[in-house]
This record gives sequence, structure tokens and C-alpha cells, in this order.
Amino acid sequence: MQGEVIQGILIPFLGTAFGAACVLFMKNTLNILLQRILTGFAAGVMVAASVWSLLVPAMEQAADMGQWAFVPAVAGFWLGILFLLVLDRTIPHLHQGSSEPEGPRVALKKTTMLVLAVTLHNIPEGMAVGVVFAGCLSGNSAVTMTGALALSIGIAIQNFPEGAIISMPLKAEGMKKRTAFTYGVLSGVVEPAAALLTVLASGFIVPALPYLLSFAAGAMIYVVVEELIPEMSAGQHSDMGTVFFAFGFTVMLALDVALG
Repeated sequence: MQGEVIQGILIPFLGTAFGAACVLFMKNTLNILLQRILTGFAAGVMVAASVWSLLVPAMEQAADMGQWAFVPAVAGFWLGILFLLVLDRTIPHLHQGSSEPEGPRVALKKTTMLVLAVTLHNIPEGMAVGVVFAGCLSGNSAVTMTGALALSIGIAIQNFPEGAIISMPLKAEGMKKRTAFTYGVLSGVVEPAAALLTVLASGFIVPALPYLLSFAAGAMIYVVVEELIPEMSAGQHSDMGTVFFAFGFTVMLALDVALG
């Protein structure tokens, strides 16, 4: 069981690392259309994971509350939204395609703030994986090991384009390939770290599992709405981001049902 948990925690990080490795083999930067496609796909995966892997199990676990079973999901969801809102205001970062940094004004390089932007939304993904595996270790019937692995695989799939989207522009700005690859990989390190800390705190987490599952969902939805959807729709109009949002959503839905 513990071996499966460690593997499950590392799967999303490997997705980021493999995506970042694209910079070692691809000569050109990602074109705008491809970035939209990959961002839309990632957003679809995160929304589906938030619903089926996090919010639905949260409500199932609170079923003994009867008609009030929605309370932990709603409360946790809003806590997740507010948590990311605070991080968004307190951590300096720069979104892809933007020239105006967000958060406190500090003298950081553009490349550093780009990595911080990706790191910022990797935190809730790591917490989501950690919470689900903590539920598995507790023997909770609402969370299965195959369902937890489905979530890890889904996040790894959407991390692959994220790794490429962070490393490829860094190379385009003059950074060496290996350095850009390292930055891309480092942006994903926070995921297994957040997941591991969450699992280690499982003794405290299990009693509040419905709230924490929905907390992770709220944090992920914040990232999708605040960052990914605007990025997939920016610039000249195109429907491809929306189409691949739907594709990512159905891929994650299929994974969750097939493996959960």
C-alpha cells in the first residue's frame, strides 16, 4: 500500500518532468494555437478531477448528514478558493503571455516569476493527490486506491503540457536548453512535496476529509478560472481551447469511471 502511495504521489511530477523535457528535443517554441490547445486540455482535466475525484467523494462521505450533506463540500470549496486568492495576492508571479506581474512588487527576474506562476497552481494539485491518498490509507470507502491513481494519472496528463509551456518560452528568451528544462522540472517539485506533507498529516486530515477534498477542488477551480481559461481564450478568437477543454474533461471523466 505505501509503495503504491509513493508511486501515486510521484506520477504527476513525472508528467511535468516529461513535458519540460520537450525543450531538449524541440527546436521551435510552442505556437499560440498549440498553447491554447494544451491549456484548454489541462483546464478540462482539472475541472473533471475537481468534480468526480474530489467534490462527489466529499458529499458521499458526508451522506450521514442527510439533506445537509452538501455543507462540507460548499464550506471546503470556498476555503480552497480563498486560500488560492490569498496566495495569488502574496506570491509574486507572472502569467504566460502577460507583461504585468501579479502579487507584491519585487525585483525578480521574469523567468523566476513565470516559474512561480506555475508553482502556485501546482500546490492545490499536490494537495488534492495527498488528500485522496490519505483517504485511501485511512480505509475510507468513499476513496479507493484505483480512484486515487486515476486522479494522479489525470493530473500527470495535464502536467505534461504545463511542463512544456514553462520550459519552451524560457528557451525562446535565450535560456540554455538544460537550464530551461531544470526550471520546468523545479516548477513541479512542489506537487509531490505538498502531497507528501498532506499524507504525513493524515491523522489530522481523515476526520476532516470531506472538507479537505472539497478544499482541494476549490483551489483547483480557482486556478482554472483565474488563469487557464483566460490563457486559452487570449488574443485572436479561436474555439480550439474550448474544444480541448471538453476533450480533457471527458478524458478525466473516463479515467475516473474506468479506474475508480
